[in-house]
Amino acid sequence: MRTVRTGRISLRYRPRSLAAGSACLLLALAMAVVCLGSGDYAMSPGQVLRTLAGQGAPADDFIVNELRLPRVVTALLVGAALALAGALFQSLVRNPLGSPDVLGFTQGAATGALLVVVAGGSSLALAGGAVAGGVATGLLIYALARRDGLHGYRLVLIGIGVAAILTGVNGYLLTRTQLTDAARVVLWLTGSLDGRGWENATPLLIVLAVLVPVVLLGCERPLRMLEMGDDAAHALGIRVERLRLVLLLAAVLLAAFASAAAGPVNFVALTAPQLARRLTRAPGPNLLPSMCLGAALLVSCDWLAQRIVSGHQLPVGVITGVLGGGYLVWLLAAQRKAGRI
Repeated sequence: MRTVRTGRISLRYRPRSLAAGSACLLLALAMAVVCLGSGDYAMSPGQVLRTLAGQGAPADDFIVNELRLPRVVTALLVGAALALAGALFQSLVRNPLGSPDVLGFTQGAATGALLVVVAGGSSLALAGGAVAGGVATGLLIYALARRDGLHGYRLVLIGIGVAAILTGVNGYLLTRTQLTDAARVVLWLTGSLDGRGWENATPLLIVLAVLVPVVLLGCERPLRMLEMGDDAAHALGIRVERLRLVLLLAAVLLAAFASAAAGPVNFVALTAPQLARRLTRAPGPNLLPSMCLGAALLVSCDWLAQRIVSGHQLPVGVITGVLGGGYLVWLLAAQRKAGRI
C-alpha cells in the first residue's frame, strides 16, 4: 500500500490495483471508440474523436451521436453496473459463484418484464416491470435467508432455488404471450443492446451516479472488514446486518436496472470481479477495477456480437453466455481441485 497526502486528505492505494483499473478503463474507452467507428458506414478512430468533440461532418455527427453512441454508452453502463453488483454479491456471500444471474435476481427481473408483456404493457412498462421484479426477488431472498443472520452459503442455496422456480414461471409466462410479443421478449431475455437509446441508458446512469459514491466511499472499507468474518467485523465496530442490508439493496438495484436496460445479460457479473481480482492480485472486493473491467467486457462482447457472423448481429448475451459458461466450467474445476467444493 502507498499513501498520498494532500493537506488534511490522505489516500491509500495499491500501485498494481491502480494500474490494472486504469488499463481496464482505457480498454473500455478504446473499444467504445472502435464500436462507434464500426459498421456499414466505417469511420477511423480519429474521425470518431473529432465527431465526439463536435468537429465532425453532419453525416458523421448523425451516425455517431444519434445512432451509435446511445448503444455504446448503454453497454458501458450495463457492464459496469453488473460487475459492481457481482463484486458486492461475491464479497457478501464470500463465494466466487455469487452473482445476480446465479442467485436468481436477473430471473426475477425477467419475471417482472414477462408479467408486463402478458398484461399488454409498453416497452417503458417492461423496463419498470424488470426493476420491480428484480427488487421483489431480492426482498424475497433476503427474507428467506436472514433467519439467524444472513450467511453466505444459505443465501447462495436459497438464491439458486428461487432462480430455478422463477425459470419455470418464466417459461410458463412465455407460453401465454402473443407470437410477436414472444419473439421480442425472447430477444430481451437473451440480453441484447440492439436499438438501445438514451431512454434506456439514462435511468441506469442516474442509479450509478447515486449508488457508486455510496458504495465506494461509504461501504468499501467496512466491506473489507466484513470479509474477515462477522466476529472480526463486530469487534471493529461494524454494524454487520445493517451493512449487509445496504449492500444487498445496492447490488439488487444495480442488477435490476441493468436488466431493464439490456435484458438479463449473463455471466458479466460472475466473471468481471474474479478477473479483476486476478489482475490486481489484491484482497478485498476490488470494486472500481471490477467496474472498469465489466464495462470493457460488455462493450467488447457487443462489438464481437456485431462482427462474428457476417451480415447478422447476434444478441450480446449469446457471446457473454459462451465466454462466461466456459469460464464457469474452469472456475468449478479450479474450486474442486482446491478442495472447496
